[in-house]
Amino acid sequence: MSITASRRTTSVIAALAAVPLFVALAGCATASSDAGSGGGDSENETVKIGVVGKGDAQWAPFVEAAADEGITVELVDFGSYEQPNPALTEGEIDLNQFQHIVYLAEYNSASGSDLTPIGSTAIYPLGLYSQKYDDVDDIPEGETVAVPDDASNQARALLVLQSAGLIELKSGGTIFSDLADVDTDESKVKVTALEAALIPTSLPDVAAAIINNDFVEDSGLTFDDAIAQDDPEDPNALPYVNIFASRAEDADNETYLKLVEIFQTNEDVQAGLIESSGDTAVPLQTPVEDLVASLKKVQEDTEAKK
Repeated sequence: MSITASRRTTSVIAALAAVPLFVALAGCATASSDAGSGGGDSENETVKIGVVGKGDAQWAPFVEAAADEGITVELVDFGSYEQPNPALTEGEIDLNQFQHIVYLAEYNSASGSDLTPIGSTAIYPLGLYSQKYDDVDDIPEGETVAVPDDASNQARALLVLQSAGLIELKSGGTIFSDLADVDTDESKVKVTALEAALIPTSLPDVAAAIINNDFVEDSGLTFDDAIAQDDPEDPNALPYVNIFASRAEDADNETYLKLVEIFQTNEDVQAGLIESSGDTAVPLQTPVEDLVASLKKVQEDTEAKK
């Protein structure tokens, strides 16, 4: 989003992705009735959390730390960003953690759902990678660069390309930029959109590609191999903060909020988060009210754009 979407922010961009995006699809079971939506005593509760990348280093210590607090966490692994939000909406899982706010806003707007952030995890940079060129300046004019085809990550990717001097966007660049916004006459390269999960295997066929963090290692690359990336310190990065999401009626569930606290404060979980991101993640404890306000604003803007 990740979807996995799915992890930091961008400089010229008023947005980014998770999304923030994987692994083999694991089926969803029905959400456990032990984890009710009221919340209070967390003893002996089971919570199903949808993720994209169950093997990431943060999850084993997270499950262990939750167990120490009397909460059984069952991780449900999904193979693409499109799956965890519908599963959460339908009650097949209790929470998910794979996406940033922009991705969630687009899902809510398109589906009429009311999923909401209940805590932040981290923000991640989005990088441009190449197996042919070691520097952006080495990419010849007229070559093709690939970007993800999902809307939120595509906009962020185009802004990275603009910042790197490879393209010009007619609008100057927004969280709604798409391929139609590319000024072909003023751009150095051509841009093509591919499914995020397919970009790693397509990298040899293009000059360079924006690859979501969850797929970088699938390309035989490391995060240090990025020849360009966005700026994680940009103040407009809030829409690209990765989050735990719940159904709206569960936003105050004490067990779920306890899990967010464990994720944000447990040293082993945080170390795993940094490890699995290749030392690129910037962990955050953003106030929930700021996350909710950002979601509302992005969702309003998304719906107004229709």
